[in-house]
Amino acid sequence: MPDPIITLTSDFGTSDHLVGALKGVILSINPAARIVDINHHVPPFDILSGALTIANTCNYYPPRTIHVVIVDPGVGTQRRPLLVSGQKQYFIAPDNGVLSLILERESCIVQHITAEHYFLNPVSPTFHGRDIFAPTAAWLSKVWQTEAFGEEITDYARFAIPKAKAAGKSIKGVVLHVDAFGNLMTNLTAEDVPEAAIASGAVKLSVNGKEIQKLARTFASGTPGEPIAVFGSAGFLEIAVNHGSAARTLGANRGAEVTLNFA
Repeated sequence: MPDPIITLTSDFGTSDHLVGALKGVILSINPAARIVDINHHVPPFDILSGALTIANTCNYYPPRTIHVVIVDPGVGTQRRPLLVSGQKQYFIAPDNGVLSLILERESCIVQHITAEHYFLNPVSPTFHGRDIFAPTAAWLSKVWQTEAFGEEITDYARFAIPKAKAAGKSIKGVVLHVDAFGNLMTNLTAEDVPEAAIASGAVKLSVNGKEIQKLARTFASGTPGEPIAVFGSAGFLEIAVNHGSAARTLGANRGAEVTLNFA
């Protein structure tokens, strides 16, 4: 059997000792583990961004990969640590909805992690990533017996990504995420965009009262400074500016309303 893969996603950043401590704990328990950093720059406390990050990444990893997702503003409170067994992979995270998109798209078994003999001792109320999540992942990668970690539950926290809604001769959506390039990822999908617009490359989108009229195949298809719409790799309609930032150009951020007009 190949060495187990354990991925890490967090809002810890990389300027402190936190990520290094997680890796040390994992390797002390299972030196054969291969640790992969997915993203440690999820915006602080941003559960939606954490959920999008892991959902848009995990399918590209081999079966039996263990994903540790720590965006945990409720650390030390009564919120529960979870072990989620998906169809092919495992997820370890706080019970705050950060795994909502995983739970929405596939059948999963969700367990409340209560087997304290797998934790570091003592457990810090401010660093469950080090003392609960990392050692649980490491021990799972050795024993592969999920039933040993806790009882199955069904009342776990989850949320749904807001869906685009029809409004007369238009569809209303929102910006879900702004990436490092300033691209605006909306919640509109190809199903929301008329086939004629996709075929012609002409759309009528508006964000913050500013119009986007071109639906392109690539980010480089727009002229510099021109906002365009592109179907991104995650399947959502994105608004981008060639060699620029759509967020700055349009004065938009996450939560901004996006309108697709059919007229």
